[in-house]
Amino acid sequence: MIIINNNRNDFEYDIHSLVKAFFPPEDVVVITPENPRTDQVSGKDVLAKIDIIFQEASETQAGADSIRCSFERLKELHVESLTGYSREAEADFSDRRVTKDALKQCLYHLLQEATGQNLPWGSLTGIRPAKIPMKMMEEGHSDDEIRAHMKETYFTSDPKIDLCMTVAKKERDILNRLDAKNGYSLYVGIPFCPTTCAYCSFTSYPLAKWADRVDEYLDALEKEIRFTGAYFDKAAANAKTGGPGRRHLDTVYIGGGTPTTLLPAQMDRLLTMLETHLDLSGVLEFTVEGGRPDSITREKLEVLRAHQISRISINPQTMQQKTLDLIGRRHTVAQTKESFLLAREMGFANINMDLIVGLPEETIADVEDTLKQIEELAPDNLTIHSLAIKRAARLKMQQEDFSGMHMENTWETIALTAAYCQKMGLEPYYMYRQKNMAGNFENVGYARPGCEGLYNILIMEEKQTIMALGAGAITKFVLDPQIERVENVKDITNYLERTDEMIERKRRKMEELGLI
Repeated sequence: MIIINNNRNDFEYDIHSLVKAFFPPEDVVVITPENPRTDQVSGKDVLAKIDIIFQEASETQAGADSIRCSFERLKELHVESLTGYSREAEADFSDRRVTKDALKQCLYHLLQEATGQNLPWGSLTGIRPAKIPMKMMEEGHSDDEIRAHMKETYFTSDPKIDLCMTVAKKERDILNRLDAKNGYSLYVGIPFCPTTCAYCSFTSYPLAKWADRVDEYLDALEKEIRFTGAYFDKAAANAKTGGPGRRHLDTVYIGGGTPTTLLPAQMDRLLTMLETHLDLSGVLEFTVEGGRPDSITREKLEVLRAHQISRISINPQTMQQKTLDLIGRRHTVAQTKESFLLAREMGFANINMDLIVGLPEETIADVEDTLKQIEELAPDNLTIHSLAIKRAARLKMQQEDFSGMHMENTWETIALTAAYCQKMGLEPYYMYRQKNMAGNFENVGYARPGCEGLYNILIMEEKQTIMALGAGAITKFVLDPQIERVENVKDITNYLERTDEMIERKRRKMEELGLI
């Protein structure tokens, strides 16, 4: 364990994320005056200690606000490191952004000296790094100015700056073609799965235990769908009297869970509800995340085709059968290929596939073999995820079952995935990072030009309101620069019992924001 003593109650997330990036295998605990976290550190083997001292100008000889960081290694760490290092930086505590940058620069230099490491992402810890060049482009800065800023402020490496710039330019080009401000997107969550995968932390429930309540869940969704349609009808009426006006529906995304766990008749019912209560005439993209290949059948694909679904996702995660068995994905590599080829045969022209790198016991040779098999299928989108193990995942909760297993991702692996995507004619178009990601890497979506996932860009760049329906769904009202969230309860039983309350939460927030 690494303990960080912070004499202020600010910047816990940034401090924790940056230290964790340098020491991925270690537990990291930030102690503040308000939260000593005694229960987390008591009796633990402390391997290193970091002290962060914020000093007001009146307390320093220089007469300026300052931040002092020091590192002391107490025992051997998984990451080779020296000890006895300290760093100091001036700041302006009246400006939170300046203070945050000064803190992260000071801490980064300290850990860089102590470990001899240069992190490819530098001091960046946020989940949306492409937002930085995007914002600067919108402000009129040149490419050279953006590159210099990312190097000097965040110490980002050239390859990661290149990736950020490429993604930001692609996103900006696509967003400029949309009227995102006057539109909205819709997310519909189907939380059921054939089984729960070891790495998964999403709201998902094994279908075998919930099959008799799926229709009840669709009843609850219909209430939310009706409300959404009625809200936008009311907004259109308000426009005549100077109100906010009608928003057009740009994208629909049915995710999960595994939406294709629904029976064909249930999927038909859901899609018919959307068509009945919402104006889909201007929808630019309609995605159904098929997900697990073992949940996809000809009958279900026929339903999707009948409702003119424009984009589907078939997610193998890996093409290594040994790994699929290990992580609890009870389907075969052959089923992945069969489902994909069936979808192509039936006319689906925009198919996404998801892969995860860093899975247990996988080597770089395994990843390359997976990529070769994916290349033969030639998907239109390929999303590369770096394994992120969250508290709710079985890999995290049952660590003893997986403790002896090799789980590693490397920059060579990430470079390999990028090279294969380029070879397949796929270009990066969106990107995000997560906490607890194997190796402090990133998730990148690649696509053939013209096949980019619009919903992915809109939700990642937070440029458009997203109405989210279903258990665990989070609605975002985007009123630039303000973003307001309304969460639905995660538990299915709670959701079914409290659907009216979830609707009322949205209605109250809309009234508060002047949207109705």
